[in-house]
Amino acid sequence: MTPETWLAEFMAQERLPDSYAQVVRDVAVPLADRIAAAARPGGIVVGICGPQASGKSTLTAVLARLLEARGLKAAAISLDDLYLTRAERQDLAEQVHPLLAVRGVPGTHDVALGLEMLAALRTPGLHERPVFEKARDDRREHGAPFEGPADVVLFEGWCVGARPQPAAALAAPVNGLEAQRDADGAWRSFVNAALAGPYQQLFGALDLLVLLRAPSFEVVLGWRIEQERKLRERLAREGADASRAMSDAEVEGFIAHYERLTRWILEEMPGRADVVVALDAARRPRLQA
Repeated sequence: MTPETWLAEFMAQERLPDSYAQVVRDVAVPLADRIAAAARPGGIVVGICGPQASGKSTLTAVLARLLEARGLKAAAISLDDLYLTRAERQDLAEQVHPLLAVRGVPGTHDVALGLEMLAALRTPGLHERPVFEKARDDRREHGAPFEGPADVVLFEGWCVGARPQPAAALAAPVNGLEAQRDADGAWRSFVNAALAGPYQQLFGALDLLVLLRAPSFEVVLGWRIEQERKLRERLAREGADASRAMSDAEVEGFIAHYERLTRWILEEMPGRADVVVALDAARRPRLQA
């Protein structure tokens, strides 16, 4: 299959606009070249950080194909697939804070599993990558097979590579969710401590860090609302249960859990990421470094 045929089929499958072909040429191809140049025996791990609805999963899939075309075996894994099981998060909610029942923030992932997978995927043999089913809000019993070793592991997620905030920054709530449901700061302190502890070991495995930088948190919220509206429209067309998609108000309530760290990443990470891809409000990307 020629690169042109593969890209056309991929774009059709993902329902991407024709303009995405330019994104591949201007952003994905040079980024794949940068990653390929960094590859070495034993494999490397590339972190891809980006807020919700920023297109990081699509970019990761494209990069995997481009790396394969350069003779490198690529394995993709998402931070989302490392979520603790629903039962484990319920235990956290009961023992630490009710907000920890909601997946997403540091403290709600199986960091030990993540470390195990980043190492295992670069070794020979058949490996089972974890798969988290968001519709069930739980991890699938059996994961997705991958035959190692991978030359490049693409590790994508909304807070991959993030660092903890200074303690003083935790004092004031950033939104209504924190003010009303975390008035004493126990939840955000737990999240920040998790990020300062086990997650730094996980993110310490990164050899390259790529940041998809949104213009602002407010723009990210708009993207996420748009994403869910499209899902509702698709479910309606298919005659499926539209309640599987969130309302605009539900999206706002959900993404409030991510607001603090999203704002911090946009402030702190650009100065140290190896590659920054700047996104405008229409999600048009521009490679900066």
